[in-house]
Amino acid sequence: MYFVLEKYRITGGTASEIAAGVEAAVSEGRLAPGAALPPVRELAALAQVSPNTAAAAYRLLRERGVVETAGRRGTRVRPRPASTAREDIRIEVPPGVRDLSKGNPDPALLPSLHEALAAAARAHQERPAMYGTDDDEELLALAGARLRGDGVPVAPLAITSGTLDAVERVLGAYLRPGDAIAVEDPGWSSLLDLVAALGLRPVPMRLDDDGPLPGELDKALRAGARAVVITARAQNPSGAAVTAERAAALRELLAAHPGVLLVEDDHGDGFVDVSLHPLAGTTARWILVRSTAKAFGPDLRLSVITGDPATLDRLRGRQRLATGWVSHLLQRAVAHLWRTGAVDTAAVAASYAERRDGLVAALAERGVRAQGRTGLNVWVPVADEAAAISYLLARGWAAAPGARNRVATPPALRLTVSPLWPDDIPPLADDLAAAVRPPSRGRYG
Repeated sequence: MYFVLEKYRITGGTASEIAAGVEAAVSEGRLAPGAALPPVRELAALAQVSPNTAAAAYRLLRERGVVETAGRRGTRVRPRPASTAREDIRIEVPPGVRDLSKGNPDPALLPSLHEALAAAARAHQERPAMYGTDDDEELLALAGARLRGDGVPVAPLAITSGTLDAVERVLGAYLRPGDAIAVEDPGWSSLLDLVAALGLRPVPMRLDDDGPLPGELDKALRAGARAVVITARAQNPSGAAVTAERAAALRELLAAHPGVLLVEDDHGDGFVDVSLHPLAGTTARWILVRSTAKAFGPDLRLSVITGDPATLDRLRGRQRLATGWVSHLLQRAVAHLWRTGAVDTAAVAASYAERRDGLVAALAERGVRAQGRTGLNVWVPVADEAAAISYLLARGWAAAPGARNRVATPPALRLTVSPLWPDDIPPLADDLAAAVRPPSRGRYG
């Protein structure tokens, strides 16, 4: 008997009603992740509808990311439904524990916004942005110059409310549920959530300190990936940064698949001092997203997007149907910050490097392998995420479970270095080494 019949009786007279009922049962826990659903004809008999209606209901559920079709295993509830965000795989941080799990920048390294916001307010008083106002000309000019200085091809520009805002609109414009998309593994948890929510099929690409491995990208492209997402610098969670040599190898592979959509994430701009080696322009359809969140603060929700004209037109069209535009107060504030050089990128990058490189080196001295070439995080492989997290909590440290970021890679922990001081590194490295190689089960008590 199907698990669905034991816990939930399928009802509804239309495809929408059947799909809504199944989705509610999943959300309420009456249908567990991995639960098998009946074949289309059996579903039609149970709900007393036509097979076409039953098939349409399953199609709606697939499009919403609630179920997946698993070949001979039939239709099943997704192992982790799209309605459950990876960030919900969380740990309770007791009082007094140093929280290294959040992925936030160091507030002390963020610029003051007083002058930038005051300048934006003055500009608003002089010429308030109204319906139909284009994006801020100064911001676009500054962004274009910065991108050209980094070797990005001259192309149209757009402004969105952060990286995910842009990526969701572009993926939705080109891909359909069931399409394959190549993603970094481990990768950004929010992107992996978005892929699931759109009903896309992730094809994981392993990576090293220099970015996705060429063989992994080649395998994903040969497997039919219609889109590829690559992080240029400060990859979350591994800290990888694409080198010139790796970029050349990846461009060669992408050039053989000109119809693939390339999404390049450069959120490292402003707090990472390694050079950008862009892949932009290698395929016919591409975007490069440059976020201000880590350099200026996560609440400054703004990203600059560049890409081929057709893709930028699709992005803007979808934006007009939703939010319409990004606040011109924010746009003018970012323009002021860029124009005045409010962030010393080299100094900020050096501060994060002191903590990140220090932790990686200290772990290496203790025989523990870790990744963290650039950015805010260090990725530490472990045998058992739950056990390692429990041990670290008992020692006063909170680390993020790698399950948030993994598709097929082995267990690991992600530690954000921004809350650390140099004196924290030796004791943290000692505790991490013990967590990775516990001497006995009793140490976890």
